[in-house]
Formats: sequence, structure tokens, C-alpha cells
Amino acid sequence: MVLPNFEENLQKYARLLISKGINVQDGHTVIINIDVDQAPLARLLTKEAYALGAEEVIVKWADDIVTREKYLHTPEERLTDIPQYRIDESEDMIERKASRLSVRSADPDALNGVDSSKLAAVMKANSKALMAQRIATQANKVSWTVAAASGAAWAAKVFPELETEEAQVDALWNEIFKTCRVYEADPVQAWDEHEVRLRSKADVLNAEQFDSLHYTTPEGTDLVVGMPEKHIWDSAGAVNAQGEVFVANMPTEEVFSAPDGRRIDGVVKSTKPLSYSGNIIEGMTFTFKDGAVTEVSAEKGEEVLKHLVEDNDGARSLGEVALVPHKSPISQSGLVFFNTLFDENASNHLALGSAYAFSIEGGTEMTQEELAERGMNRSNVHVDFMIGSETMNIDGIRKDGTRMPIFRNGDWAF
Repeated sequence: MVLPNFEENLQKYARLLISKGINVQDGHTVIINIDVDQAPLARLLTKEAYALGAEEVIVKWADDIVTREKYLHTPEERLTDIPQYRIDESEDMIERKASRLSVRSADPDALNGVDSSKLAAVMKANSKALMAQRIATQANKVSWTVAAASGAAWAAKVFPELETEEAQVDALWNEIFKTCRVYEADPVQAWDEHEVRLRSKADVLNAEQFDSLHYTTPEGTDLVVGMPEKHIWDSAGAVNAQGEVFVANMPTEEVFSAPDGRRIDGVVKSTKPLSYSGNIIEGMTFTFKDGAVTEVSAEKGEEVLKHLVEDNDGARSLGEVALVPHKSPISQSGLVFFNTLFDENASNHLALGSAYAFSIEGGTEMTQEELAERGMNRSNVHVDFMIGSETMNIDGIRKDGTRMPIFRNGDWAF
């Protein structure tokens, strides 16, 4: 590692994720999901969490090679038979209001070549078995943060022009530190100021309460997305059921809400690759009618994409609309990260699948049926895909039919 002051900045990063990300408090239980090659960071995160009063820190390790071997050689019926102890553990952690930190550094192509139907079946089985955990997270019943670390295979994918693994890993760490404001003298203060900027945009949209959004690009996107009554636009900061503030994604540049999943019509084309289920999907086109995908195609990874849409309840509609200016720092880097956490923060994006309950007034206290009645799509998946570009225009359409420009040429119009 030759990145200047790396150890110092890794320490700052760990402190940021624990204190600002999941905001650890006295008595908290903390779950850290992280790859085995990130053990040094995992140790720092653990120490920081205990220093802030955590009662227990549970580290759950992952490994690309082990995961791939499991999918290649374990029978599908075994993989889809989720043992009761995993379900019990998940529900116990919900009862304990455990905070979750997921640090992603996996190879975007880790599962390339594995039977896509098998992958889809296993993901669906896990999603259904651990539904209570997903619902609690999407309703902000607990604090949760998704962040990243530089893994060798991922770094090689992002920086193929660099000659050595060390240079590639350093380059990716540099981007992670920059986009997460680690290089600032006080990263927490820098995040506080960033939240204020994003909140100002959300405040304007919340006051308008548009009936729908109209997305257009010269490249073929022409999509009208209905918005539910009393929807809420949110941004970087979130508040859990205990009244504790946290940041769900680090980095983040988005202002987001949930659409009315019953009122979506038109065509939308992706503008960046999607890393999903250990595969890269590129060149996606979706056609919607009355809130449902009627046609879907991709230039690469089409079979995986079709399994996502066809094999998961609610995956034919949308659960999120997110606005990110093309001039965002991540976009201006000119890099494709092949990682949704980063690529979605370089581009306007949508999400197939479930809507977040907190995206509608009173939603966190509604039943799943009540949310569906309000137009909030319910699903066992939530998969973001990127659609923004420097040519994208977005209009907010009021109930009386009048329009207000929201984006022009990929940037905020207000």
C-alpha cells in the first residue's frame, strides 16, 4: 500500500462509518458484514463501535471464492432450504434493534457463469425467509449503512489500465476516501454540510407534491412515473424508530422517494452497467404499461435480468425514484464502478421492487397491505438501475397538469 497516510485515513473512515454512518450508541448491538480480505478494516470498525459503547459487535465474513464454490457445487434444493436457525437469528437481531453495517468489496463478476436460474432461486428463497429483516430495514426500524472497501478484483475491474494490483487497489481506496469525504479535516462536519445541501432540494419537492414525473432523453427514454399522495422526498440523513439519526449509504448524492407502482408508463433505458447477483448487466431497456414491465431486454446479462423481473414478486414495478445530478462528484470522476452503491450516486436511477415504507407519510406504521393500497410497491427485492445522463430532462407534473422543470440537461433546474 503506497497511498499516502493510508492507515490514518482508514482509521478516519472506520470512525466515520461507525459514528456517522450507523451512529453507534451505548448498549447497541452491531452487525458488520464484510469480506475476509478486509480484516484490518473490520478490526478498526469493531474497536470504534466498542469505544462508542456498543454492547456486542458481530462480524459476519464473506469470501468470493467460497461463495462461488458453494453456488457451483451445492444442490439448489439445499441452497433454497433456508434453515430455521438463520431465520431465528435474523428475527432475534430485529428484537435487539441491531444496527447493520455492510461493507462491500466483492468482485462484480464473482458469480459470472453460475446458472442464473439457480442464483435467482436462492436469492428469492433467502429474501422470503428473511422478509422480517427486509421489512424492518425498509421501514427504518433499525439503523443501517452500506459502504465499500477496495478489493483487488473489484479494483482491477474499475482500473484495468493500471499495471499492478497495488496501484489498482490504491486507486480505488482513493476514490472511496474522496467520495466519502474522508480527506476532509472533519469528515463528520463535511457530511453534516452535505446533508443540508441535499435536504434543500428535498424540501422543494416535498412542498410541490407532484402528481407524476416525466423523464425524457434523446436516446429513447420517455417515461411517466406517478407519485403517491403524501409521498416524502428524502436524502442523506435518516432517523430510525428509536429517534437515532444515521446515514444509509456512504457515499450518497441522491434525493429519493417512492413512486405509485400502479401508474408507470413508457420506456426507460439504462445508462450504466448493473452489478447484480455476481453478474454484470448492460444496455437494459424496460417498457412499462399501467405500472408493470411488459418488455425487458439487455445487451449483456439479459437472462439474469429476466430472472430478476419474472421470478420475484413485485419486480415488474418500481419502488424508488432517485435524483442525482450528472455533475455529482462520482459522475465527474468519469469512472464506472460496477457497484451500485457508487454508480447510483453518479446517475438518476430507479429501483425495481419494493418501496421504502418511510417514503410516504405514516408509512412506517402501515401494514404491508395498507402500503400496497397507497401505491407502494411490495416485493422481495429492491434493485437499483441507472438511467441518468447529461441529456436527461425531468418535469414535475402537478395535478392540474402544469409542469415545473426539475432537471435540465442532467442537472437540477432549481
